[in-house]
Amino acid sequence: MRLLFLTLPLLFLLSCAHQHSHHHRFDDAQKWAKIFENKERDTWQKPKEVIKALKLKTTDKVTDIGAGTGYFPVRIAKEVSKGRVYAGDIEPNLIRFLTKRKKKEDLTNFYPLLGETHDPLIPEKMNLIMMVDTYHHISDRVAYFDRLKADLKKGGKLVIIDFKKGDLPLGPKDKMKISRLEVIKELEKAGYKLEREEDFLPYQYFLFFRAL
Repeated sequence: MRLLFLTLPLLFLLSCAHQHSHHHRFDDAQKWAKIFENKERDTWQKPKEVIKALKLKTTDKVTDIGAGTGYFPVRIAKEVSKGRVYAGDIEPNLIRFLTKRKKKEDLTNFYPLLGETHDPLIPEKMNLIMMVDTYHHISDRVAYFDRLKADLKKGGKLVIIDFKKGDLPLGPKDKMKISRLEVIKELEKAGYKLEREEDFLPYQYFLFFRAL
């Protein structure tokens, strides 16, 4: 399941451990919302293009694990008007923020979801489960994603978007990042197959998997 373009706050944010960190707390969700939801993030995160590539149906059920302040799941909830979107995170402060955002924006099909580090606690089977900039914070990933297969409907997809290895102007330190090939290998061990990928994001890989 959590931005100022090429600025110090962004570089600080993305070098910090994100939603699944044991070292950084999100006590001031309002402060982080100003960073996560900053419009300048759109220039490289390309949310409209990402959502188009997901090929969602209006009835789909979707979970974003590491949802932060709702950058993607709020947008997706507006696309799947007859479906459901779960915004999952392990930080209670962010879940409280998302609950207030649900009410403020009248998102009737949007459900904040407090998960655990080893299990997102998704309450029903999903058409799509996605992680944006969260994969590299999951520990014991093969076991985690093996369990996650039970949360996917038959034919459901797992989408991983995370930062590429290399010297980039933003993102976490290179030693923290997991390469595209490592993700594919780990998820193959967990019982998934790479189905397709998109290459329009400048700093992130964008991978689609299906459970075997």
